[in-house]
Amino acid sequence: MKSTLKLALGLASAIFASTAVSNVAHAEDLTLCWAAWDPANALVELSKDFTKQTGIGMKFEFVPWTNYADRFLNELNSHGKLCDLIIGDSQWIGGAAENGHYVKLNDFFDKEHISMDDFVPATVVGYSEWPKNTPNYWALPAMGDVVGWTYRKDWFSRPELQKEFKEKYGWELGPPKTYDQLMQIAEFFQKRQIDGKTVYGASIYTERGSEGITMGVTNVLYDYGFDYQNPKKPYEMQGFVNSADAAKGLELYKKLYDCCTPPGSSNVYMGESADAFKSGQVALHMNFAFTWPGLYKDEKVGGDKIGFFANPAGPKGHFAQLGGQGISVVSYSDKQESALKYIKWFANKDVQAKWWTLGGYSCLNAVVNDPKFPSSQPYASTFLESMAIVKDFWAEPSYATLLQAMQKRVHDYVVADKGTAQEALDSLVKDWTQTFQDDGKM
Repeated sequence: MKSTLKLALGLASAIFASTAVSNVAHAEDLTLCWAAWDPANALVELSKDFTKQTGIGMKFEFVPWTNYADRFLNELNSHGKLCDLIIGDSQWIGGAAENGHYVKLNDFFDKEHISMDDFVPATVVGYSEWPKNTPNYWALPAMGDVVGWTYRKDWFSRPELQKEFKEKYGWELGPPKTYDQLMQIAEFFQKRQIDGKTVYGASIYTERGSEGITMGVTNVLYDYGFDYQNPKKPYEMQGFVNSADAAKGLELYKKLYDCCTPPGSSNVYMGESADAFKSGQVALHMNFAFTWPGLYKDEKVGGDKIGFFANPAGPKGHFAQLGGQGISVVSYSDKQESALKYIKWFANKDVQAKWWTLGGYSCLNAVVNDPKFPSSQPYASTFLESMAIVKDFWAEPSYATLLQAMQKRVHDYVVADKGTAQEALDSLVKDWTQTFQDDGKM
């Protein structure tokens, strides 16, 4: 999940960029719709091979994340023909399937011998299946992503800081394995002077308007026992969403925010968090894995100065928030046959391997399970470890309403200091119950 939507799924205005592999349009040109970010640029380069092999031209509609959901959900809801292919957010899968926006791919997969067993299981569930955990496929896993962490490896390696840290906390300063350790590291670096500059402990997600704080806090909540529903009874949330343990996890996230973030951190999401790390403000940085290639290449904080680690474990589990998307054929397209050719091409092992080298995150087992993969990039092993522990938000057709309720309840508590953690989660259960009752599911 990674979309900065604004709940409204109706009319929305957006300024979007269009990029084409070829300047010459012809009848078989396909238009692929996605967000405007570094992986999309990599896909443009990759897709040149598709055009060479098939003669089918590729055009692209790339929309900034701030408008991505509004723009393309509006396009789908209006049965528009702009997009032949779409790389849609993981949370769209339920609504897109039930509302007929995407072509169901089961028969095509069978015909072309494309097996979902060949992809990382979590990405199949997260990006392709609806209903979840059933063999009904509406997308091919396209862009694996997950929330993880970077840290200032150069700061951690300083002998004087290592000595001081061990004397204070009793363990070697290094990537944290638990949230208790992460909190200790953040406290240690908060307002510390390094090279004559005041630095801070951590940058974490707090953004209220779209999905930011939810994508941050869930990493802690999952590890403290939070679950969306009773595994044995769908939509039963009492005692799962708002358990006492889950409330402790929410309290920890607020403690981390209050204690150890830089000034002006009340509305932070992907861009702001990356900027805090790149500007040398923080020792720890929460963000989706898609940011890691660019950060590693950064002249000021990359290279030997940066380290990567998976989301820490908690007392009740070890999980990380899933990001990423699948690629689907839009049911309103007049070029479905050509669009399916693109899906077949994209599923090829060699194409997936090149996708990884260009900066995309392949979900194909043959790529990520290759013995050489962990050493292929400095962050590759952390990506693998992280994708093995993913968990995702609701993918229900009403996910936007569910998301905005969580955004409000969590932000009100963590950032706005309203009420208690238990009260926030109790209110969230009431909000979600009302949504599912309105949907006729309770």
